[in-house]
Amino acid sequence: MDGTADSAPVLGVARSVTGRRWVWRPADARTGLGIAQRLGLPEMVGRLLAARGIGIEAATGFLEPTLRAMMPDPSALMDMEAAADRLAAAVRSGEHVAVFGDYDVDGACAGALISRLLRDLGCEVTPYVPDRLKEGYGPNAPAIAGLCDRGATLIVCVDCGIAAADALAAAEGRADVVVLDHHKAEGPAPRILAAVNPNRLDCTSGLHHVCAAAVAFLAGAATVRTLRRAGWFARRAEPDMLALLDLVALATVCDVMPLVGFNRALVAQGLKVMARRGRPGIAALLDVTGARDAPTVHTLGFLLGPRINASGRIAEPDLGLRLLLCEDPVEARAIAEKLDAVNRRRQEVEGEVLGAAHAMAEAQADAGRAVLLLVGEGWHPGVVGIVAGRMKERFNRPACVAGLADGLAKGSGRSVPGVDLGAAVIAARQAGLLETGGGHAMAAGFSFRAGREAELHAFLEDRLRHAALLPTAADLLVEGAINVVAAQTDLAQEVARLAPFGPGNEEPILAIQRARVVKADRVGKEGATIRAIVEGEDGGRLKTICFRAKDGPLAQALLAQDRVPLHLCGHLRAEQWNGQVTPSLQVVDAAPA
Repeated sequence: MDGTADSAPVLGVARSVTGRRWVWRPADARTGLGIAQRLGLPEMVGRLLAARGIGIEAATGFLEPTLRAMMPDPSALMDMEAAADRLAAAVRSGEHVAVFGDYDVDGACAGALISRLLRDLGCEVTPYVPDRLKEGYGPNAPAIAGLCDRGATLIVCVDCGIAAADALAAAEGRADVVVLDHHKAEGPAPRILAAVNPNRLDCTSGLHHVCAAAVAFLAGAATVRTLRRAGWFARRAEPDMLALLDLVALATVCDVMPLVGFNRALVAQGLKVMARRGRPGIAALLDVTGARDAPTVHTLGFLLGPRINASGRIAEPDLGLRLLLCEDPVEARAIAEKLDAVNRRRQEVEGEVLGAAHAMAEAQADAGRAVLLLVGEGWHPGVVGIVAGRMKERFNRPACVAGLADGLAKGSGRSVPGVDLGAAVIAARQAGLLETGGGHAMAAGFSFRAGREAELHAFLEDRLRHAALLPTAADLLVEGAINVVAAQTDLAQEVARLAPFGPGNEEPILAIQRARVVKADRVGKEGATIRAIVEGEDGGRLKTICFRAKDGPLAQALLAQDRVPLHLCGHLRAEQWNGQVTPSLQVVDAAPA
């Protein structure tokens, strides 16, 4: 592979066993070679960096991201100075501050961060998380009034509030309100003391792709800076802001923020903080999940995040926040075990919805629909977003999934690149088809009255009709093709230098040419994971694993008895086990060689 865009499919694979075309990820070969020569890296790593738009001068900073180099001035955010001044005043007066958060991971992390910081600085803090089913998302007037009744003189809304002007009016004359949010605003910010949100229409910070916990971290840094300038720490120790980065990293990963620039530094440094296990709640959850190695993006996104999210979806909404704030290891272990149990129940509920939704989606996809709209009686609103994501991945179409109860359908949607679902949902709400609706290009939330499903589906189809032209399976971007014998530990370790991986910095997919399966078996829960050893024509051997395979085409290809050569695509990783490091390929696709 020469590292440049090529119209010919990789290894001639125009249709893999999962129906995907393998295409080269575009990269500037000369830039890649220049990076490799300048930094003494393997040429493969130079190409991978070039494919991510990293130039020769920026390569060192990418491979070694630091907050010192990447952190913006918090004051670049609109209203940040006012927010920091008010938070600092609350600290100096020892005020009672209420922290109103969302029930997802980002909301829990942002709420824990601000609550912990303000408590450490001497404030009395009351955290509050609304009940998803009873109160819905974001501030509501009764809850805001209730916090004022409890004595709060400052209310800080995290991961919510930018569109809650009416609800926040309940605090007028009783408490000041500061919003630390990141959701897109359709109109002017609410008329409160400070609304810090990089996605305000009038904010010019350029920090559009940070999560709420990152906004909270910047607000905390600005508050500490204000207090320092006022001499507050002359006789007091300053709080350790870097110790809060484990919360920011967890939120950034779980809210699927692009792992570039500032976000990349936050996650890279936050993972180091988390590895020290200084937060009892996160340490307990790591233990409950069986995570023994140093945490990675995968640990955050697939082990910790789903368990914290599960409480807000189908159980006590503040359970995740309580875990993150817990200082007693024994209590933290009990909460972590409860979250683990709740997550297992969430998986059961999700499974019940998933089967029915898949059958509907298949029929709609076969009918050539541009958008999948799947509605089911009694589907739990806490899992419809997850199911929508699965349907989007399976059919490469925008997918909206809703549960119907008491005449109202509540749902979530997930989209594919190039199709702005959020704009379509907002337009549907403005057209009177939805009771509520909003979101961004890749995700949206909505509700509508029973009986309006066909009308809504037709509207979305018309707005997003170009999605019907998409292939039924997205192209797979491949960044290198090697033989089995070249898939060695040292190459896997060099590739790992580009971590943390995520949106904007996807883990590289490499193609392994002409590999023959010599041993394969099912492992894990319900045998949904395929573990195999493959052998190359050059004699090399490589361990592989394929998750969520079940009885699909990938499983059939790996378990076939004919042992025909296969081209395999996947993530090459260096695995540690019993003190040994060996290469392994996580298979994501396969094709007959």
